[in-house]
Amino acid sequence: MRNKSLDTLEIPLIQGGMGVGISLSKLAGAVMREGGMGVISAAHPGYRKPDFWQNSKACNVEAIIEEVKKAKALSKGKGLCAVNVMVASRDYETYVKACVEAGADAIISGAGLPLHLPEIVKDADILLAPIVSSGKAASLILRSWKRHSNRIPDFIVIEGALAGGHLGFKKEEVLNESYASLDDILKDVLALLPPYEEEAARKIPVFVAGGIYTKEDIKHYQSMGTYGVQMGTRFIATTECDADERYKQMFVNAKKEDIAIVKSPAGLPGRAIMTPFMKEHENKRAIPTHCIGCMLPCKIDSTPYCISEALIHAVKGEVEEGLVFAGANAYRIDKIVTVHELIHELFGE
Repeated sequence: MRNKSLDTLEIPLIQGGMGVGISLSKLAGAVMREGGMGVISAAHPGYRKPDFWQNSKACNVEAIIEEVKKAKALSKGKGLCAVNVMVASRDYETYVKACVEAGADAIISGAGLPLHLPEIVKDADILLAPIVSSGKAASLILRSWKRHSNRIPDFIVIEGALAGGHLGFKKEEVLNESYASLDDILKDVLALLPPYEEEAARKIPVFVAGGIYTKEDIKHYQSMGTYGVQMGTRFIATTECDADERYKQMFVNAKKEDIAIVKSPAGLPGRAIMTPFMKEHENKRAIPTHCIGCMLPCKIDSTPYCISEALIHAVKGEVEEGLVFAGANAYRIDKIVTVHELIHELFGE
C-alpha cells in the first residue's frame, strides 16, 4: 500500500534533477521548504568523497542516502523529495534501490526508457515517474508497466527539446528545429491517459519541462491540462544551488550564442554553455585518463571525453575545463536570487 502522494505539494513545481552535484540536498531542501518537489540527482552525488574514483558506486549509494536525509531535514516537513536516476547509468538498479532505502518520496527516471522501474522497487512506498519526450515513449511505458507490474505512473514528466542536458531527440531534429513542440507532445500524452486513469480510478498528473521560464509559461501549460512544471536551469542561478559560484556565474554571463548542442558520451545530444574545453574538443577526442564505467553507451576507446570528469570539473568551479549543461533560455538569466525569491516570482500573487 502506497501512502505517498502529490497532495503534499503546495506549489505545482518540480525542481529538475541536475548532475553532477548541481542539485543535491541544499537546493532540493530549499525547494521543498517552499512546498515544491526538490530533486537530488543520482548522477555521481558522491563525487566529493575521497575514494570516489576508486569506489564510485559505493560512494554514490552512500551519498544518495545522505543527501535525501539532509534535504528532508532542511525542508522542515514540507514538500516532497525525489531522486532523478538515469536509465543510461550502468548501476541503475543499485541507485534505484538506494532511493528506496533512503526514504525518498519519488523516483523520476529518464535518459532512456525506465521500463523495469516498477519491478525494481516492487511494493515500496515511493512514487514513480518516467521522463518522456514523445507520445510514443509514453505509450510504451504505460503498456509495459501495466503488463509487467500492474502499475501506472504516479505522475509523468514530459521534457521538450528546449531542455538542458541530455535530450530525448535526435541531434538533427534539434539542430534543424524539426522536433515536435512541447505543446504537441503534451496533447499526444494527455490523449493516452484516459483508459489508464479510468481503470485505476485516479488521475495521472503530468508535468512539462524544457524552456519553461516565466509565470506566463506555467499558466499556459496549466491551461492545457498539466498539473505543473519541472524547471532546472533557473534553479542553478540561486544562492542555494549546490554548485560552485563560478558555475552559477556562467549562467549570469551567458549569451544566446554561447549555448549549443554538444556530443555526449551518453549517446544522446545535449545542450550546454560552450566552455573552452567543449570548444577544443568539438572535433578532437580528450582521451580519458581513467574510466569508472558509469554510462552504458560510453566506450573508453571511442568516447569523445570523460563526461564524469568534465561535469566534476564544472561543478567545482573549474568551468574552463568542464561541461556546463544548460537549457535554451539560460541566456535570459541576469542575476542570482534565493529559491524563495524565484518561487515567489513564478507562483506568487
